[in-house]
Amino acid sequence: LSLATLVQFPSAFCSPLRATRTLLADITSELSDVKHIEIDAESNLYLVRKLDIRSTPTTLVLDKKGLEIGRAIGAHKRAEIIENLAAIK
Repeated sequence: LSLATLVQFPSAFCSPLRATRTLLADITSELSDVKHIEIDAESNLYLVRKLDIRSTPTTLVLDKKGLEIGRAIGAHKRAEIIENLAAIK
């Protein structure tokens, strides 16, 4: 069971997509109890609206119960993601 999941919502027009994907992959490679998944924003508009995703990239930080404990919007910073994850532990 994962401690946390990073759920990234990218889109085709998302310029920081590669940098965000690389950053999240790097973080999850260092933390075996944290997973990273991507959900295409354009293909999942209902979910985007329901979760109030207003820009891409947005990454939700979910705890092991699936509850949102943080989110990062725009070009993510490593410290921002690590800080959100530290709130779970």
